[in-house]
Amino acid sequence: MRKILLSLLALGSALTLSAQAFVASDPEATPEARQLLERLVKIRDKGIMYGHQDDLMTGYTWWEVEGSSDTRRYTGDYPAIAGCELGELELGHARSLDSISFAHMRRMAKWFHERGGILTVSWHLVNPITSQWPGVKEPNGAGSAWEVKMLSADGLNAVRSVLPGGENNAMFNTWLDRLADFFLSWRDDDGRLIPFLFRPYHEHSGNFFWWGRGRCYDEEYAALFRYTVDYLRGRGLHNILFMYNTDKVYSKEDFLRGYPGDAYCDMLSIDWYGSGAAFNRDVRRAMEFLSETAGEKGKLFALSECGPLSLDLQKILPDFKCSYVLTWRNADTANLRSPDPSKYQSDELIQALKADRHYLFFEDIKNIK
Repeated sequence: MRKILLSLLALGSALTLSAQAFVASDPEATPEARQLLERLVKIRDKGIMYGHQDDLMTGYTWWEVEGSSDTRRYTGDYPAIAGCELGELELGHARSLDSISFAHMRRMAKWFHERGGILTVSWHLVNPITSQWPGVKEPNGAGSAWEVKMLSADGLNAVRSVLPGGENNAMFNTWLDRLADFFLSWRDDDGRLIPFLFRPYHEHSGNFFWWGRGRCYDEEYAALFRYTVDYLRGRGLHNILFMYNTDKVYSKEDFLRGYPGDAYCDMLSIDWYGSGAAFNRDVRRAMEFLSETAGEKGKLFALSECGPLSLDLQKILPDFKCSYVLTWRNADTANLRSPDPSKYQSDELIQALKADRHYLFFEDIKNIK
């Protein structure tokens, strides 16, 4: 009986989403951004897109080879969604915290967009307080996103320090300018800005990033999100669809703690790693309240990070109008960047996903306009 009730709830949320009019959160959104949103709605009605982080950048046995893809190697097809990571762009470096060249990333973003793929971007930016401390032993001498020491000499947490009036606001604005300059360089052959999904300050319900819960107040997090969106829009970036994201949470109320408001968000998403019976139960519940919340707000939603793939997860997601599911990056094992090559994406499981009619890869979406 409970399973029937859950299915009916999911169906009700799906019908609400189908009847909902989706409007870009940015009143000045470019035609390309509006078209991307419309396209995402059309695709969602056909199935769940498979996404893979850094799929165009690196794999288990290669590094920055144009056109390469582990997903394509396993399935004969690219993912529908390709993820990019910008950590340490804010410092003016030529490569990301994962040693990916930003120049190569720009080329591959254009390459994938021109062929009909969809791009999603994350940003593990460094801690604005600890990155300035002498003797910090993180890569490139910077305090990483995972460095959660919060206090400056004036007792400010890292988030508060970058907001207007904070001691690091001017420095943070230079970081946002570097981010904006990079995004402004993502253009097609006609000079139009490439539209994409941006998921800043992700997994904020966890306490492992400096913007996470327990590292700042919920309203400070929401203010940081709004400040960033307003800043980028102020730089003329009206081509971005913004994603609000948490790590694992267990209720709608918990999910919305720190929510910046409908005017600053186009998609809701949650990240959830794990496997087994408890994972399956919790992910299903999360999809239920995420679907409900998205229906109420007129937003799309996604399982924006997960791993490993499993047959159970593959069976759960088609019960919901989830836009996409993304597994994290494969990395060149020769460079010791991935201790467990089977952790997120394996050949057998990705092939099973490709064979499932509920899931969409690049060839399935490239002609959906």
